Amino acid sequence: MKKKRTEDLRSARWFAPDDLRSMGHRSRAMQMGLSPEDWEGRPVIAIINTWSDLSPCHHHLRDRAEWVKRGILQAGGMPAEMPVQSFAEQFLKPTSMLYRNLGAMEVEETLRSHPVDGAVLMGGCDKSTPALVMGAVSMGLPFIFMPAGAMLRGNYAGEKLGSGTDVWKYWDERRVGTISKDQWEGVQAGIARSYGTCMTMGTASTMMSIAEGFGLTLPGASSIPAPDANHKRMAAACGRRAVEMVWEDLTPDMIITEKSTRNATVVAMATGCSTNAIIHLIAMARRAGVDWGLDDLDRIGHEIPVLANIRPSGAEYLMEDFFYAGGLPALMKELGDRLDLSATTVTGRTLGEGIEPAVNYNDDVIRPLSNPVYHEGSLAVLRGNLAPDGAVIKPAAMDPKFSTHSGPAIVADSYAELKTIINDPDYPMTPDHVLVLRNAGPQGGPGMPEWGMIPMPQALLNQGHRDMMRLSDARMSGTSYGACVLHVAPEAYVGGPLALIKTGDIIEMDVANRTLNVKISGEELAERRKAWTAPEPRYERGYGYMYLKHIEQADKGCDFDFLRTEFGGPVPEPEIN
Repeated sequence: MKKKRTEDLRSARWFAPDDLRSMGHRSRAMQMGLSPEDWEGRPVIAIINTWSDLSPCHHHLRDRAEWVKRGILQAGGMPAEMPVQSFAEQFLKPTSMLYRNLGAMEVEETLRSHPVDGAVLMGGCDKSTPALVMGAVSMGLPFIFMPAGAMLRGNYAGEKLGSGTDVWKYWDERRVGTISKDQWEGVQAGIARSYGTCMTMGTASTMMSIAEGFGLTLPGASSIPAPDANHKRMAAACGRRAVEMVWEDLTPDMIITEKSTRNATVVAMATGCSTNAIIHLIAMARRAGVDWGLDDLDRIGHEIPVLANIRPSGAEYLMEDFFYAGGLPALMKELGDRLDLSATTVTGRTLGEGIEPAVNYNDDVIRPLSNPVYHEGSLAVLRGNLAPDGAVIKPAAMDPKFSTHSGPAIVADSYAELKTIINDPDYPMTPDHVLVLRNAGPQGGPGMPEWGMIPMPQALLNQGHRDMMRLSDARMSGTSYGACVLHVAPEAYVGGPLALIKTGDIIEMDVANRTLNVKISGEELAERRKAWTAPEPRYERGYGYMYLKHIEQADKGCDFDFLRTEFGGPVPEPEIN
């Protein structure tokens, strides 16, 4: 049922008045071949498109925009496609994370400054989902998220390949000489066979699933493979639904609430999510005014087991298998009352109503609660004198023997120094050592790059070892695995305790008790702090300079301080004069 009248449409401020300025808007619209019939009494729906020629994950979104337009026209709206940052994870350097908040600002201001009433957000590659959602939430217009979808599973020599996960695996084998250059190049050619995001439960699939857990997508949308014909139909359905949401005045504050944030977190843990989910979930929730932090995530991580048997937490299956098994709605139905099924979604119905038709067609891919892949959630938050504001590890994707570990540190102050250590076949180390990379956090990276998946040192690979404890203030790809402690906060670059440790210091970790410490006294740490000097800033001008002045630490979601909901009053609508 309509709640909003035609004259209340936001776009009518641009097109409806009988005055000089609006005449200019109408005439310029007609310059593009449009007629009054295109906008009169019709909601204008922005199609926020992250397509680019350098974004393989979003390479199909130029086509999908046409399907979204079809849906908008079918429902009586006017489509307006608008490009934004593509967030090409593979090509954007030093890291796409450096630009997530810039992208969120671009989305917010693009929506605010143009005559639009609602939006379809098109994205999926890692940082695109949080950036799109954060910007649209801050603007406050009705919107629906259209997931880009995962690519087809990889294949080489009859073996199923998983994005990222198998790259790390085969790179280790290439380094020790167990596979040839020809085999390595065969993996290279077979691991990414179509457009779409990584088909493991990496950051892209995690964040698309989280968007659905929030209630921001159509039911099942996050699980549809990008090349599947169902994906085109879903795109058109997003266009139709966006028009209806405008008439219903279904705004994001009605969808992203504390209970939907909890649902999104439960879904993340049950999928075996990427460690990056912690940073983005906190940032997305806080943009919506929901106070959500590491303690909330860790508490739910204790309660919710991993049900999605998808690499890297699972051993065999990929996102294509997950879709065939019933997708995210089937997993959410297995979770049952672990979710708040009364939460409102973009459909205008409750989450429970949306997943009611779901069926689990393969209970090895989507496990029941009685037979989980891992008994707790995907992630754990550690604290101690080394990480007073927290650090993150993914117990479900590491060798269990490292759950309790103590060993001497080998410290690298930069990635260049780290490479020297890991590429030296004669470097003196044992599997008990803890390899530490610092100055790779939000400011130190800069941008907190995915350097935390520290490659196994050549010296240990040659001895047959494939895992060790690794520690950093960086992030790692969600497709990665291993005993990697990440997001140490505060980061070393701003003087966190990580800046003070030395090679040979004993690092102690106890995942069950959620502790991470360096075995030295508080007095010794204080003496070392007196001797520490702050490094020079990474940037002295431009966007990087602004970034360094305003970026928050990992435990707060790495948002800009001035973009927090509570930072200031609401931004007014633009004057039209």
